[in-house]
Amino acid sequence: MKHKLIWSAVVCTLCSAITFTTAAFAEDASQFTMSTSDTESTGEFTVTLKGEQLADLFAYEAKFSIDASKLEVVKAETKIEGFSISPILKDNEVTIAHTKIGKVDGEKGDVILGTITFKAKKVGTTNVKWTSLKTVDHTLKNQIFTMNASQDFTKIFSDLAGHWAKPDIMEMVGKQIVEGMDDDHFAPDTNVTRAQFATLIAKVMNLKDSAGQTPFDDVASGFWYESTVKKAYAAGLIDGISEHEFAPEKNITREEMTAMLIRAKAQAAGTKVQDMPANGEIPFQDEAEVSEWAKPFVQLAVEAGLMNGRSDQAFAPQEHASRAEAVVVLKRLLKDVGH
Repeated sequence: MKHKLIWSAVVCTLCSAITFTTAAFAEDASQFTMSTSDTESTGEFTVTLKGEQLADLFAYEAKFSIDASKLEVVKAETKIEGFSISPILKDNEVTIAHTKIGKVDGEKGDVILGTITFKAKKVGTTNVKWTSLKTVDHTLKNQIFTMNASQDFTKIFSDLAGHWAKPDIMEMVGKQIVEGMDDDHFAPDTNVTRAQFATLIAKVMNLKDSAGQTPFDDVASGFWYESTVKKAYAAGLIDGISEHEFAPEKNITREEMTAMLIRAKAQAAGTKVQDMPANGEIPFQDEAEVSEWAKPFVQLAVEAGLMNGRSDQAFAPQEHASRAEAVVVLKRLLKDVGH
């Protein structure tokens, strides 16, 4: 019962001040800011609300605009003595409120009003916008501030922290080209199969469905990759490892990935690979390890900046490509073909 009475008193204090007192815009030097110590994390984000040069802050109500499909409110906290109303979320608007209790003066000077912790529901970038602030002094006079402070937050996969390909991967996630293995993991160093890369390149090139058939006996009807392999084959982006075998579950090699990239580049330009000029050089010490059929593709890809070596000396044509490498080269292809 005691808690209910306190809750009622708080609500009445705020309501009476906000509803029945004529609102006035601030004419003093008070300023309010929203800041964050981290705009990128694997899950939670905290914003800090601060008031500067306050004269008499007894209570406040702050509203924020968020995308509730991407963010949830974890908690709101303040070190100001008194009573807080738990965050209220309605129609993508978050409301928090706090009041001091009793016959006491309001806060003065530079004061941290409180912090709000949000949790990102999915990987990607979202925004928190502080839209309004109502303040009440100890005489119950209120002021209304129209706020225009906002902050972008980016949730990254937990296994991308510090990874060399993180910026490119997150950009391609934002473009909805690639997805994680689950909500928290991308597995950047896991190998990519030939079917997986064919699917990704078909997505980058925005290939249309094909009613045609492929000559591959190992691309059976009903498999998840059937449609994308058909698209990529019809567009001339892929070839088999033999006349009737695509080997969809085989991990793709770097030279095989290179060939698909150059075929995609040629398709976008409306030309043929054999008509694309190359200087005939592969500037890596392991040039002899590149298959004869793949040499023109490697030459063209390196010249176009679509592929780099695993190091300054080695292209590593026979090594398997990782998910990170696949995303990075697809980002380059996307930029190259202007899709």
